[in-house]
Amino acid sequence: MLETRAEIIHHQTVIANDWAVWRLEEGQDPATVSVPGLAEANKLILPLAVFLAQRETCLTRPHLGVWLPSDARPETLQDDIARFEVIAVDFPKFTDGRGYSIAWNLRSRQKFTGQLRAIGDVLRDQMFYMQRVGFDAYEPRADRNIHDALKGLHVFSEVYQHSLDQKMPLFQRVQRPTHLASTTYGDGLGI
Repeated sequence: MLETRAEIIHHQTVIANDWAVWRLEEGQDPATVSVPGLAEANKLILPLAVFLAQRETCLTRPHLGVWLPSDARPETLQDDIARFEVIAVDFPKFTDGRGYSIAWNLRSRQKFTGQLRAIGDVLRDQMFYMQRVGFDAYEPRADRNIHDALKGLHVFSEVYQHSLDQKMPLFQRVQRPTHLASTTYGDGLGI
């Protein structure tokens, strides 16, 4: 089954979507299923199971994308990581946070530099945090307004923790006046 959303969010802008996400039907075997449009130059994001089962065939595609389920291991793609234009991470439910770890690992350990897309049950409330771990593209749920979802990337002006988007935590970025370091209270204890 091909899923195509007309628009996605990429680099904090709503753009036309030229990739389709392919999901297997119940009972389809990843090793024997026929990959749609293999001879054509269409842009298809394949299920990880299909890519692994039909790797040599899939690598002949002019445009290659793959999507990972939330229980996948990103290092599975380490030998082919540079071949993908798009890697999507599926969020089956908004409460399933394993996709955040997958994204962080793809960017920091596997050094993936292509488009990293969040798909599935993607909501506005999650997008700011998804951005922090390396996502740069989002396919919000079809029942949500994409322009409203875009606002989710800008809900906070400052972050405390370090992550991929901010290498230093806030306490290391803020210059404190030196006179505060020696302040003492009535009991003689300093700060």
